[in-house]
Amino acid sequence: MEEVYSNIGRLNHVAIAVPNIKIASDMWQKALGASVSKPQTLHEHGVKVVFINSPNTKVELIEPLNENSPISNFLKKNPNGGMHHICYEVSDLKSASRKLQAVGARILGDGNPKIGAHGNPVIFLQPSDFSGTLIELEQVE
Repeated sequence: MEEVYSNIGRLNHVAIAVPNIKIASDMWQKALGASVSKPQTLHEHGVKVVFINSPNTKVELIEPLNENSPISNFLKKNPNGGMHHICYEVSDLKSASRKLQAVGARILGDGNPKIGAHGNPVIFLQPSDFSGTLIELEQVE
């Protein structure tokens, strides 16, 4: 019997790196009337995040916690901020990881999931394997 692998589901969010999350979220709220979540600090990822909620997806604004954050390096190259990654949902992260490895796609870090901003396991994929785009996969049931 052939193993069933997990495929990407719906777009969960688009993440934008920002130098100042308060200034950025205020602009989204005041200029666009966006609904903005309360800030969360994710020490394991080295970021502070807020979510801009819309009817069909979310935008995640991410600010580095310190100079060691991966977002700090991104902002050195893009001081005004910019799109950082896109996040897709998967039903089974373990199965998705096996499929990725089977086709030669690389998972960043040690390959083990971390807990993301929604409290679910996440992994990030090597951007050079996906046309220069950093992709996050989030397990959502």
